[in-house]
Amino acid sequence: MNSVDDATETQSVEPHAAGLASRLNWLRAGVLGANDGIVSVAALVVGVAAATTDASVILIAGVAALLAGAISMALGEYVSVSSQRDSERALIAKETWELENEPEEELAELAGFYEQKGLTPETARQVAIELTDHDALAAHLEVELHITAEDVSNPWTAAYASAIAFTVGAALPLLAVLLPPAEWRVPATFVAVLVALVITGWLSAYLGNSPKPRAIARIVIGGLLALAVTYLIGGLLGGA
Repeated sequence: MNSVDDATETQSVEPHAAGLASRLNWLRAGVLGANDGIVSVAALVVGVAAATTDASVILIAGVAALLAGAISMALGEYVSVSSQRDSERALIAKETWELENEPEEELAELAGFYEQKGLTPETARQVAIELTDHDALAAHLEVELHITAEDVSNPWTAAYASAIAFTVGAALPLLAVLLPPAEWRVPATFVAVLVALVITGWLSAYLGNSPKPRAIARIVIGGLLALAVTYLIGGLLGGA
């Protein structure tokens, strides 16, 4: 493959700031929701399974945890992303007002940003003029705030993604603890959770462009530790 092809391929996979937050927002919420669903419900049902072999009790506890967790995750994401959206809209409104009422100051400010990036004053001003003529608001949002008007976060998308992902993640340990015979419930749940945590750890690292082994290790160790603690507590309380 020649250098042109290499450059083209690199550009096709390289993440860009424009639109990135909007496109990845629901993915981030989904991965976090799935991880929380796996760990929290698995920890609960393993603890209950250590205390009793009654499948109906385990089912009730697991379903209650699933529903409560999904609602909580959705509400949390909605509130968090709504606050972020309000801040972004306020910044966009402020920038719009400044462009309408202080155009010369804003042009000078935009040119100053390009000077800081290494352009000569003359070139920076010419770039600022051309970008302002094309789309002044978009130029300022990109350089000053690193967002676009289309990037404003959608709280409903994040809430839906988080709730659905939590439900899917929580269903895995719930099925793993209920389907096998009583003596295999806890080992099967540990194995299912281990596999699921490896997958979510890999996905979180992929989306965040971070080292995958480290991310997987953090999630797996934390999740299995939570299961071990609740299993021990359930065994102690169940034998009391």
